[in-house]
Amino acid sequence: MESTKTVKAKDVTTKKLASNKPTVRVTLVKSFYGRLPKHRATVTGLGLKRINHTVVLEDTPAVRGMINKVSYLLKVEG
Repeated sequence: MESTKTVKAKDVTTKKLASNKPTVRVTLVKSFYGRLPKHRATVTGLGLKRINHTVVLEDTPAVRGMINKVSYLLKVEG
């Protein structure tokens, strides 16, 4: 029998840090439960899953627009 080995994929945030593109660090500081469905979808689209979860994203106009939409739930650095 062949043994199968599970390997965890590398975290996406470490790949984004390695690039030379400008980045922005986003942290969810308030719960998105009970918010508008579009706002919940935006938080999920940013890759945030729970309070105090931090992700590092490329600083693009699309990401900035998502951040502006739910800025009252986030802490942004960079």
